[in-house]
Amino acid sequence: MSSSVPQLDLGNTFGALFIGVILAAVLFGLTNVQAFIYCQAHARAGITFFKLVVCWLWILDALHLALTIHGVYYYLVINYANPSALAEVVWSLKLQLVVNVIIIPTVHLLYVHCIWKICQGRSKIIPVIALVMVVILSSGVAVPLVWAQYKTTLFKNLASIAWSTYLSLGAATFVDVVIASTLCYLLATSRTGFSSTDSFITKLVGYTISTGCLTSICSMTIIITSAVMPTNFIFIALQFLVTKLYANSFIAFLNARHYMRANATVDSHQLHDRHGVYRPELRVGVSQDTEFHKSQDTEDAVMHITQPVQDVSSPTGSTMYMKSSSLA
Repeated sequence: MSSSVPQLDLGNTFGALFIGVILAAVLFGLTNVQAFIYCQAHARAGITFFKLVVCWLWILDALHLALTIHGVYYYLVINYANPSALAEVVWSLKLQLVVNVIIIPTVHLLYVHCIWKICQGRSKIIPVIALVMVVILSSGVAVPLVWAQYKTTLFKNLASIAWSTYLSLGAATFVDVVIASTLCYLLATSRTGFSSTDSFITKLVGYTISTGCLTSICSMTIIITSAVMPTNFIFIALQFLVTKLYANSFIAFLNARHYMRANATVDSHQLHDRHGVYRPELRVGVSQDTEFHKSQDTEDAVMHITQPVQDVSSPTGSTMYMKSSSLA
């Protein structure tokens, strides 16, 4: 094996790993921004479930980046001019696969939790089906397959277990499609008839589709590159990124409510006193931050879908109040 190592094209093998680590560090920076925004937006809510989730994902994401950096440092710095060391898979690259198996199913389970909250007052069949798929496909399939990869000691043996990459990432992609489709269906059937609320839901549906497509496209790209270019490490570099995308996309999903709620509030005020004619004002969760202290059920809501409650008329005008129902 050592005689074949010098013939390796370092550009698309360990050079690809180096570029992958750089891009992974950039994505980790975005994760830091998303986590900071979430903690700032919910600073007065105390310690909540989703705050712990954000911290947990951040820790795992940081650990994954540290392991990948160590792997690249081991090959390009510690073993510089030592071609025989390039044939072996260092322990940190193996351990980062374990972190992958923890992060991806965790994110899938958190999305199922959001589906369960959205289904409050509806049939629980949909979240139960989604949960079974996550447990069987995302966790049940990925764990033994990654274990097969973890036992591999030489890079030349990766080609013989390429099927494990296809099956694990294929299962993760299928779960992504199921979760995104379920969320889009539940959100689309939650429309209230009010333009600002429906616009909020439409934006949230679009965001759900885009994030689901992003992780699915990355997973499919890894499968394609592994099948077409099994002798280089481009597919391993892409694996560095897919974990970051899962963690980043979920934290951004939690922040989407904060971004879009602000836009919905601005749009609702535009209905008031337009062209000199008094218009009913839509109050869409303006004081939600203060409500965190009143009920733990609304502390870390993923998003709020407004529903009309009552129309109170007065001699000077009318104001329609909206009730926010928490989904998380």
